[in-house]
Amino acid sequence: MYWHTYGTMNRMMGAVLFMGMVWSAVFLFFIIAWIWSIVDILRNEFTGYNKIIWILVLIFLPPIGVLLYLFIGKSQKITKG
Repeated sequence: MYWHTYGTMNRMMGAVLFMGMVWSAVFLFFIIAWIWSIVDILRNEFTGYNKIIWILVLIFLPPIGVLLYLFIGKSQKITKG
């Protein structure tokens, strides 16, 4: 009986450790994408008040703001040339 419980606890601890590593990787990716988005906004030109609006969106709605910027905001940059 004891050995059966020990094996179950080992699997549970392994699953908890694995999920912790997965969430840590997701969090790290989000932090890197958030910093990259802010730097990208500051280094490029936008029309009107779009630069300020994107910075505010990233500050006040970080997870949603990063996704919105990656899918919508990047196309709003003014290309030099």
